[in-house]
Amino acid sequence: MKTKLAIVTGGAAGLGLAMTRKFVGEQIRTIMIGRKEEILKATAAELGPLCSYKVLDLQDLEAIPACIDAIAAEYGEIDILVNNAGINLKKDFLEVSDNDFYNIIHTNVLSVFAISREVSKLMAKQGHGAIVNISSMAAQYGIPKVIAYTAAKSAIEGMTKAMAVELSPMGIRVNCIAPGFIKTAMSSKALDNDPERKNKVLSRTPMGHLGLPEDVADATFYLSSDAAKYITGTILPVDGGNSIGF
Repeated sequence: MKTKLAIVTGGAAGLGLAMTRKFVGEQIRTIMIGRKEEILKATAAELGPLCSYKVLDLQDLEAIPACIDAIAAEYGEIDILVNNAGINLKKDFLEVSDNDFYNIIHTNVLSVFAISREVSKLMAKQGHGAIVNISSMAAQYGIPKVIAYTAAKSAIEGMTKAMAVELSPMGIRVNCIAPGFIKTAMSSKALDNDPERKNKVLSRTPMGHLGLPEDVADATFYLSSDAAKYITGTILPVDGGNSIGF
């Protein structure tokens, strides 16, 4: 059988690293796209020959087509794209500048649009492919001090549905995952330093604990696999029930 090829943006750190590990563990050749070559190189060396990388700042929209073309020329068909890379900004609404807002939208929305368009051109010629976008609980309900991030992730969920309607007839499925509170080094530090917030998070999470990066990676793999061949245009919360908790 042909080895599948996946692209994971931001695939060398955080949730993206868990996704890369999952795909490689499932014998899928995985290309990480990111800015920091040192981290990308170390991850590729750790995960072995099925893992490689391309250095690219996704804010450089004009460089995206050449990067995707280079991947296709080197490896062949692209089966999976995971739009995981993104940045956040925690700032009071009244203090957010136009430039602050634009920078978040640029990285979290414009780059997702641009890379999805270029990969979809190739997937359409193949007649198959799966795209998984990563949203956030911020698009599910209001969270203070993240206005730009909330706007960006809400856009991602809307784009997922629009992409699915237009691309699914071409054999390209498009779905989205909205992670809840996931246990990472960053989140653990933030919550451990703020017991009141941690208690609030856990009290409204029916399952009573934080998720793991692997939980998001497993969901990403499922939505990109043949097991989800009749699923498109969905937004899947991976949050232990937090978005429906009371």
